[in-house]
Amino acid sequence: MENLTESPNLDVVLDVKVQATVQLGSCELPMREIFELNPGSVLQLKQQAKDPVGLFVNQKLIAYGEVVVVEDNFGIKLTELVGELK
Repeated sequence: MENLTESPNLDVVLDVKVQATVQLGSCELPMREIFELNPGSVLQLKQQAKDPVGLFVNQKLIAYGEVVVVEDNFGIKLTELVGELK
């Protein structure tokens, strides 16, 4: 068995696909209001427009950033890494 204190060879996992999600905000609603939603409905989120958004990889928060528009697409400009990723 390989000694866990040695540096692992990351090449094995660098091509593994993960789910990246940007969370703009959230809210809590009673189910009654969910059933009343229709096109044109507006949900007020618990997040201010100036607040950073969260970048999650496989449901784990790894960074914060700002929403940007690149050509006709949304993107995220990272402003802060979370934890020991640095």
